[in-house]
Amino acid sequence: MKQTVTSPEQLLRYKTLSELLAGKPPGAYTVAPDASVLSALQTMADKDVGALVVLDRRQLVGVFSERDYARKIVLTGKTSKETPVADVMSAEVHFVSPEHTVPQCMELMTGKRIRHLPVVADGEVIGMLSIGDLLKEMLAHHEQLLRRMAIEQTILLTADPSSY
Repeated sequence: MKQTVTSPEQLLRYKTLSELLAGKPPGAYTVAPDASVLSALQTMADKDVGALVVLDRRQLVGVFSERDYARKIVLTGKTSKETPVADVMSAEVHFVSPEHTVPQCMELMTGKRIRHLPVVADGEVIGMLSIGDLLKEMLAHHEQLLRRMAIEQTILLTADPSSY
């Protein structure tokens, strides 16, 4: 069996967005802009996600999230059965490409106060990342760094000083 060797450079980097997406179901859960908010909420509940990509003929036109529902349906007294997603979705869509980094995504999300980022390649949505996905990667990365530092410290403390 072939054993994979991890280089120090690989240990010191975050996963790429492509690697993060590979750990999730392929693609992104979507809804049409003319679908009812109720049907979008049902999809979100069925898929256990907090947001859907809104596509109009495969074109990214918005994101519909739990926050949109709470602020634009519940607080305004609209009905989710009668209201189309297009009326309440976030139409100013911030998205990233697979070339973006985890820190760049976190900066964008915190700066724009958003929790979901569609990932677009060649004009097509290839996935959706949540702030939870990015935080999970950051924690794993930092744990890796701490483990490596602990190993290096142990090596330095147990090394023969005369070998320097």
